[in-house]
Amino acid sequence: MYRYDDYDHALVRERVAQFRDQVARRLSGELSEEEFLPLRLQNGLYLQKHAYMLRVAIPYGTLASAQLRALARIAREYDRGYGHFTTRQNIQFNWIELEQVPDILEQLAEVEMHAIQTSGNCVRNVTTEAFAGVAADELLDPRPLAEILRQWSTVNPEFLFLPRKFKIALCAAEEDRAAVMMHDIGLYVYRDATGQLLLRVMVGGGLGRTPILSQMIREDLPWQHLLSYVEAILRVYNRHGRRDNKYKARIKILVKALGIEAFAREVEEEWEHIRDGEAQLTLAELQRVVAAFDPPRYEAAAGDELAYGSALAGDADFARWASRNVRPHKVPGYASVVLSTKPGVAAPPGDVTAEQMECVADWSERYGFGEIRVAHEQNLVLPDVRKADLHALWKEACAVGLGTPNQGLLTDVIACPGGDYCALANAKSIPIAQGIQQRFEDLDYLHDLGELSLNISGCMNACGHHHIGNIGILGVDKNGSEWYQVTLGGAQGKRAALGKVIGPSFSAAEVPAVIERIVATYVEQRGAGESFVETVERVGLEPFKARVYQQAEVPA
Repeated sequence: MYRYDDYDHALVRERVAQFRDQVARRLSGELSEEEFLPLRLQNGLYLQKHAYMLRVAIPYGTLASAQLRALARIAREYDRGYGHFTTRQNIQFNWIELEQVPDILEQLAEVEMHAIQTSGNCVRNVTTEAFAGVAADELLDPRPLAEILRQWSTVNPEFLFLPRKFKIALCAAEEDRAAVMMHDIGLYVYRDATGQLLLRVMVGGGLGRTPILSQMIREDLPWQHLLSYVEAILRVYNRHGRRDNKYKARIKILVKALGIEAFAREVEEEWEHIRDGEAQLTLAELQRVVAAFDPPRYEAAAGDELAYGSALAGDADFARWASRNVRPHKVPGYASVVLSTKPGVAAPPGDVTAEQMECVADWSERYGFGEIRVAHEQNLVLPDVRKADLHALWKEACAVGLGTPNQGLLTDVIACPGGDYCALANAKSIPIAQGIQQRFEDLDYLHDLGELSLNISGCMNACGHHHIGNIGILGVDKNGSEWYQVTLGGAQGKRAALGKVIGPSFSAAEVPAVIERIVATYVEQRGAGESFVETVERVGLEPFKARVYQQAEVPA
């Protein structure tokens, strides 16, 4: 994985020293909270309901074992023993004391991590899929391009004060596992018939109050123009994006207002001025970054497949876990493993304890090459595990609560922290997620249902990506009470779709039964081999609405 150079080290250390001084001035009263607000946001520090929350960047979701151990130490020493992994592949600590933040940032800097641009109206953490570099259906590893974007956008003065926050995602595989179409800029990497590396540029995606999927603005863009074209888009957005209303400030609103053709003309005109300038990438620069992502020395043995097959045949529970949580690898004899952070009522989705982090760091070294990934579904991934080691790893994962065999199933719930922590939330997310997980504890039933995503957000900011869940749940406020709106038919990937609201919202007590009825309707209505989204597309919302609203929930 990428290691900091002298520029990275200097930038991060100077930022830590700068923020230490700013915190001291805030604590002494020299800075008011209003004056301190933009300074702390530049360093990923939010003021939540109960304490400060620190969001730490995990660029394109890749961690080294030493970095994960450092996060575990921070969780134990400065938080309440855990961290929360987010849909943006970052980690959040929810119980931070202000005076401790400079020391935390200094410890992060020691392992080449920081919290820069995890908040504010700037280019946020650049993301890609958790299986980058190892996926069997991948064209190439997209992380070097993500790293180039990270270096270019970090403390880039032209784009530190955009009209609103800005998110970029890349995909270089046949299947889009990075939710590219819900980002401000999405980049699909591919090759033409001659083997030339090209980019399909998508723009104007985003969820929140006004959910919109991105549209293609440029096809067949040579990779050398990655930075210059992104810069042209950002310049047009910076020039024309609204700053008078934060709810209408995202680039998706500008694209919708101008129309994709008019917006594209503006970008092309801007790009003509810079396309052959200093932002044009060279092969030498690409190779410099690619060298940091050299694949490890794989050493699969001839008997690995036989050992794996024997373990599958001899242990039904292991076979069920492997069928869900083990992913194909491009190197024979290896696999990628999803460690589920969704054990049900035992822990909120995305929460991982310090002890669990240390175990994962140990496993990454014992069973892999010291690398961990964070998936936007809030799970952790070990990208390189010999198949012969999968049974032993599974046993250890089960022992610490990370072996739930539910990747991609209904209980693999994506959820924001919601009203338990967030000052912006209208309603709680965690109890709703756990109520649904408890209702669907039968693993055999879950596996029979197959792939089915459920996403929960505590407010319209949509941090739980509820719009693109097959089943989406949004917390809303009704006269000071918490209610929940349900959408159906959302999907991510190259066939992304936004869910449609089925009708009036439900009380918290009603939600698990409502989901149960929706699932029962799907089971009754689905055709052979038909997914949830395909069933919703074919039969429409009416059968689901009829079942849900004709049966009243009887409180327990």
